Amino acid sequence: MSAPQLLDEITDLLARYPEVEGLLRLAIAGLVALMVGFDRESKNKPAGVRTYVLVGMGSALFTLVGIYAFGPGDPGSRVAAQIVTGIGFLGAGTIIQVKSGVVGLTTAAGIWAIAAVGMAVGSGLYILGIGGGVLLFLVLRFLTFDAIDEDEAEDDRQADDPDEKDAASG
Repeated sequence: MSAPQLLDEITDLLARYPEVEGLLRLAIAGLVALMVGFDRESKNKPAGVRTYVLVGMGSALFTLVGIYAFGPGDPGSRVAAQIVTGIGFLGAGTIIQVKSGVVGLTTAAGIWAIAAVGMAVGSGLYILGIGGGVLLFLVLRFLTFDAIDEDEAEDDRQADDPDEKDAASG
């Protein structure tokens, strides 16, 4: 079977069974979310691989249900609006106020953004969803701002080193 024939077969299969394309969309959303979640997990953040994959695939699935159950139009857009609300609630649970400020904002924003990626892929906007996921990964992986003064960071490292504590006390 040649490549054009294979492509025709796949196109025919997708036309006959839209659920197959839905599964493909879920898989793509999951893979993009996996990439971002792996980065977060490697940095020991509260939301890692499983959270990101579940949010990405769940958002894609809700979007697919909105499209296929209601068709294009108002009811489907209401489903999308509720995804954003639900993800906002989930993200709020990751934000914690501590003495030195607030932690978890990036995690909450990442969960919110991966939901948008899942919604894009679930809607069939593959390039937008995959591209958005790659950009999200790059931002979370490489865009950092170290506002801590180097002397302050050194003090923190010494306070965490048990040998330094022993030397200071004895």
